[in-house]
Parts: sequence; C-alpha cells; structure tokens
Amino acid sequence: MSEIYITLEGKKEKEERLEYLKSVARPEVLEKLKIAREYGDLSENSEYDAARAEQGRVETEISMIEETLRLAKIVSEVPKKDKVAVGCTVKVEDEELGETEQYKIVGVIESDPDNGLISNESPIGKALIGHKKGERVEIKSPNGSYFLKIVSIS
Repeated sequence: MSEIYITLEGKKEKEERLEYLKSVARPEVLEKLKIAREYGDLSENSEYDAARAEQGRVETEISMIEETLRLAKIVSEVPKKDKVAVGCTVKVEDEELGETEQYKIVGVIESDPDNGLISNESPIGKALIGHKKGERVEIKSPNGSYFLKIVSIS
C-alpha cells in the first residue's frame, strides 16, 4: 500500500468534517432512530430501516476519516520549489496544443481534478514529481503518451 499524503489544509477539512459527523450528524441519526422505534413493529418500519442505513453511512465515514488521519503523512505547505513534490502548485504547458494548465499536487484523498487538485498517483502527478522547472516530462496516460513542459513550481 502506498503512503497516504494530506496537506495541512486537507487535514483541517477532514478534522472539521469529522467534528461535524460526531457532533451533529451522529446525534441527528440517533434521534431519527429513537423516533422510528416509537412507530412500533421494526420489521416493517421503513423509517427505522432508513435511519439504520444512514447511521451506517455516518459511522463508516467517521471510521474512514479517523483511519485516514491516523495513517496520513502531513505534507508541508511550503515544499521546496526546486522540484515538483506533493504540496506544490505546478504550471505546465502542452507545447503541442499551446495550452497551459496549473495543478496542485495532493494526496489521493484530496484529489479533485475539476478544481486543479491532482493526485500524486495520477498519471500527470506521478510523471511530474521530482522534475524541475523547464523540464519536459512524458505523461503516460490510458489514451497515449504526451509531453508537458514545467513552466513554474510554487
């Protein structure tokens, strides 16, 4: 199993979500269960079944976040700027298409490609890590290979 990376910002978001789940969502589900039990026969009680399913989702998410926070390696928000690393923001140019993109390299659990957050395990993230400004990097994707030039690292 590869290491789980998380930025300080991502850790804070996970901790806030965990606090919400424990202090708000969990008590709400317990109240729903209490009310559903009052309806009587649990074998044909759809409200009870729905509350139990919701309780399962909440408890699973709590467990997953706790495990992630326990195992995750915190990435410095100020990585060295000489090479691409997890936590860096990288501006790249596709010379063939003449397009530039900017990505922040994050751990898998923070990945959100639509918002420019790419995983260190994605084809682009994997390829860029360890390279310097000005280097051309080959990206091997399921749709074929292409090159990106690193314009800046911050």
